[in-house]
Amino acid sequence: MLGSSSIQPLLGFKDTDVKFNLAELMDNLRDNRHEGWVLAAYPDPKTSRPLIGAGFSLDIPAREHPQTDPLNPNVFLEPSSAQLWEAAGLDPSRLQAILTQFDEDLTAWKKRNFQRKARAHTLAPEVTEDDATALLRISVIQAIHNARAYCRDFDELSGYQQMALSQLVFQMGVNLEEFTHFLGTINNDAAYRDVALAPGETETDAQHWKNVQSMLIQSDWARRYSGRAVSVIAMFDPDYESNPAAAERKVRAQVHPYHHRRRAATLKTASVHKKSSAHRTHQS
Repeated sequence: MLGSSSIQPLLGFKDTDVKFNLAELMDNLRDNRHEGWVLAAYPDPKTSRPLIGAGFSLDIPAREHPQTDPLNPNVFLEPSSAQLWEAAGLDPSRLQAILTQFDEDLTAWKKRNFQRKARAHTLAPEVTEDDATALLRISVIQAIHNARAYCRDFDELSGYQQMALSQLVFQMGVNLEEFTHFLGTINNDAAYRDVALAPGETETDAQHWKNVQSMLIQSDWARRYSGRAVSVIAMFDPDYESNPAAAERKVRAQVHPYHHRRRAATLKTASVHKKSSAHRTHQS
């Protein structure tokens, strides 16, 4: 299994392949303000399929993810949960045992009660802290690999910009494909760049990144997950490293989160960024 083309590039990853600190991103994703950290299988809030650790999907099959950008030589890698589990160094037989137990528990407890137990951390651990960390690491490496396939100039981005794009891929998986305006803007496609410019005007670097941020700020994702979105979008600011708080304040002032009273109405008017749940979205 580990010799397959969908796994080998992940196994060859080195921390020096990116400009940011991998441990910093992993710590952010472990934080309860984001994905949470549960050492037993629990149901995804939307799909009811099993997650563990920082939202690692336990039963996703391998899938094709074609590279549709002729200017990007990097390919997408979408291995199965079982392949990633083994790549993380875990015993495949344990995965099957966890899946079997999950199905039994979901039948007995139903989704809502099961999720309540997960939030209260009353589920018996099925993996260790080290196991969950290994699963998170291989998932982040996959996200970094696919971030390169989304962004032609990934290696030219700053460390925090690389981190922001990798976190977006980690959270959204293949659903990031729906963010066509964002991807077109970050790749500096003329069709998206020229719309924001006056005739004869040349885009500056600062304008480029402001436009990149704007594409995300205007998204349904930013309004639904405003706390997480502000921290990610702010990292695209070229000045983020010198003053993270100021970068986040600028983004927060432009993000208008959905409020509880508006929830019913907004659900009736799904935006172009409404997520399918065909693949792991990391949005719990």
